[in-house]
Amino acid sequence: MYINDDISTLKGVGPKTKELLNKCGIYTILDFLLYFPRDYEQRVYCSDIGKIIENKKIIVKAIVQEIKRDIPVKKNMVISTVVFKSGNSTFEGKWFNQTYMKNKFRLNGEYILSGNLELQKNKKVLINPIIVDGKSTISSINPKYSLSGSLTNSFFIKTLSNVLSNIKIAENLPKEILKKYNLCSLDEAIRNIHNPERGQSLKEAIKRLKFQELFTYSLKLLMLKKYSFNKGINFSIAPELKLLKEKLPFPLTSAQNRVIREILLDEKKDKPMNRLVQGDVGSGKTIIAFIALFNVIKNGYQGVLMAPTEILANQHYEEAKKIFKEFNLNIQLLCGSTTNKNKKIIKEDLKLGEIDIIIGTHALLEEDVEFYNLGMVVTDEQHRFGVRQRTTLYHKNNNIDVLVMSATPIPRTLALSIYGDLEISTIDELPPGRKKVDTFCIDKKQKKRVYNFALKEIQNGTQVYIVCPLVEENEDMKVTSVERLYQELKESYFKNIDIEILHGKMASKLKDEVMEKFKNGQIKVLISTTVIEVGVNVPNATLMIIENAERFGLSQLHQLRGRVGRGSKKSYCILVSDLKSEVSKKRMEIMTSSNDGFFIAEEDLKLRGSGEIFGVNQHGDDGLIIANLVEDFNLFKYANQEAKLLINSDRKEDIIIKNEILENLQKTSKYICFN
Repeated sequence: MYINDDISTLKGVGPKTKELLNKCGIYTILDFLLYFPRDYEQRVYCSDIGKIIENKKIIVKAIVQEIKRDIPVKKNMVISTVVFKSGNSTFEGKWFNQTYMKNKFRLNGEYILSGNLELQKNKKVLINPIIVDGKSTISSINPKYSLSGSLTNSFFIKTLSNVLSNIKIAENLPKEILKKYNLCSLDEAIRNIHNPERGQSLKEAIKRLKFQELFTYSLKLLMLKKYSFNKGINFSIAPELKLLKEKLPFPLTSAQNRVIREILLDEKKDKPMNRLVQGDVGSGKTIIAFIALFNVIKNGYQGVLMAPTEILANQHYEEAKKIFKEFNLNIQLLCGSTTNKNKKIIKEDLKLGEIDIIIGTHALLEEDVEFYNLGMVVTDEQHRFGVRQRTTLYHKNNNIDVLVMSATPIPRTLALSIYGDLEISTIDELPPGRKKVDTFCIDKKQKKRVYNFALKEIQNGTQVYIVCPLVEENEDMKVTSVERLYQELKESYFKNIDIEILHGKMASKLKDEVMEKFKNGQIKVLISTTVIEVGVNVPNATLMIIENAERFGLSQLHQLRGRVGRGSKKSYCILVSDLKSEVSKKRMEIMTSSNDGFFIAEEDLKLRGSGEIFGVNQHGDDGLIIANLVEDFNLFKYANQEAKLLINSDRKEDIIIKNEILENLQKTSKYICFN
């Protein structure tokens, strides 16, 4: 068995199971090993069940006292019951529609059972417990996986156990690093994250895998920085810039002018520009990008503006055409939905130098997209592209200028480390006239007031966003889902109103159609996950309702709030939250008291030490599965430091390790890679 083998080679994985595993992103043995549990169920060992309170997951050793007859309770329901003794107490084990279970027991036999303990009519009952022979053991920590369709947790664990028993994972970090940071081996880490014997072994596994990811990520970052030593293009400052600024429909702020000066100074240098422009929601980053691109074009080169979604790319395209209307520039749009005929024409024109600015999505990263003389690339919403995509762009022409735009304000100390290959410009001022969004936090019990208010806003001719943390209902997580809320509101408050849903599981084309209809006012209420977080401009939207606001990071809440308040009308953000913890209360207070993204990011950091300021569940961005660049900032510093030493080392064993890791990075999109 090899890590790059297809999962269809595994026992029990037929065509249907393979399809379900593929939906989870599992195609190879490596993918299987790196599909980590979403959560762990902690079970308590007890020797006397009388000492344990109900509603706990337990593991108990017990002796069979009585095997009762099966009892039919409904037409299609039979309950099997066995009475056990544990210490000085008795309890019942009950199984529903599992009549075969009683045949697994013998009177006075000793067994280990694991299940959820409940109190029923003053009797302690274990519901559908797992049983094994009394001489065996059950792990006290049970992994839970996010699986699709009919895939079960038990099947996944069994198949994974088969993989782990047939594979040995080689070490790929220098032994000095393992010793210095007290890290377990990669083999131990993979085994223990899936099947931890105890809490400590799980902690050690997580620490090692996070370090592995951050170390490999740092290596990639350092390789990118090496490109900055290439000779760049020396752009002069075009005289037409003055005319462009004069023709803008609005004055630039002093912060925008300062950042433009920093960019133009970079463009004049003879080494490639690598600059991050970060600004709060609505601070005017896009116009800065247009001015930077305009200067490059007037020097005889081509420019690229890449956005993370088609809707945003199309928005930039329309804006660019307005801004450059009088300058006779050839501006084109290239996205996944562009027809094959048009794609072919655009690609040919790009190669011939007929196009000045090309705006698009990931389609611009395709191998057959070639340029006549590419001078500059702008990527919008930085953390959605990341290091891997920037590397691909460098390969198009590794002496180009690169400008990265992010609307996620990050405290400067963190930004310098996370974006170690970039210089940083900050727009710390909003354009005049930008309206403050009034923010309120309410308890779930007051939701009726919220939706009555939403109805009034719609009747006044405006539109409403509603954001939920989940797409579908999940029993384990008692939070509002997009699909359930859609059904509820469609049948109650918004019976005769155009209402639609939007989430990441929808096809790209359908997502774009829904967003376009909302933008054009055809849809009045949009119930969505955080896919609307990225800067689409809908000036007529005046109300943002965020369900289970406590489930989101502060900066993500601020990003979502930034979707409203873009027009001339008064706008509102309502946070519906279950304020049980003091931290939740404090976070909601910060949101209701400030509209300043940089202040919010700093406060988030104070509240959570190295808190996850990118928001909820950003794991997976930029290939990271388990580590988070901000949450694990201290570990990142150490990993980054060791990566610097390794990349500059000329020791034979270090060169071998470095080359193996970098070679593996070419084959996989993951930062935990095996030799």
